[in-house]
Amino acid sequence: MITNSLVDTQWKLIELNGKPVDDKINGKEPFLRLQQADKRYMASAGCNGIGGQFTLLENGRIKFSQGMSTMMACENMEVETQLANVLIAADNYTINGSTLSLNKGRMAPLARFQAIEASTANNELNGTWEVDYVSGSRIAFDGLYPNKKPIITFNTADNKLTGNSSCNNFNTTFKIDGNFIKFNSPMATKMACPGEGETVFFNTLKTVNKYDVNGNTLNLIMGDIAVMRLQKK
Repeated sequence: MITNSLVDTQWKLIELNGKPVDDKINGKEPFLRLQQADKRYMASAGCNGIGGQFTLLENGRIKFSQGMSTMMACENMEVETQLANVLIAADNYTINGSTLSLNKGRMAPLARFQAIEASTANNELNGTWEVDYVSGSRIAFDGLYPNKKPIITFNTADNKLTGNSSCNNFNTTFKIDGNFIKFNSPMATKMACPGEGETVFFNTLKTVNKYDVNGNTLNLIMGDIAVMRLQKK
């Protein structure tokens, strides 16, 4: 049975292999989140997004499967490597108040996490971001956007998104659940736009279901693949 306090909660990593973890790594809080709807998890230790599926069994047992991760290189990647290994090694969990422990057998906890408020976790999205990478297009990024790059502005208090596709202004709403995100269909102005840049931007935005913020870099993710990257303005 799914434990409500385990899933759909943002868990901040506070201890790894018996040692305390810094509050922020590469400028970002390390976290773990398990999504009840699709039985997938997402984690980060200050650099790449780590994701995959999880299975909950009887008596507090859990199994994480290794999925794909984003492929950024960061200054401190030691904690990320350890966390990825811990997730695959862990076979059970315990929750004591607001503290989650991932364990292997009856050994000391491999990792400990502290539950945090969802509103606090989402604040890092707020503000304006400029796109500097879109995956999947047969046209190079500079060819898609030779004059103006797309920008988006998040307002998490109202779940509103505004921006410019590189041609037309647009607005829409979105829903966040931890690091899972869904954008509703945008309303845009109707200027005729040269090239394929606007179409690629809107089509890519439709596919996004997760996000990952690392300092001033935002990755919008489809499944386990970063399909759009943005920089804070």
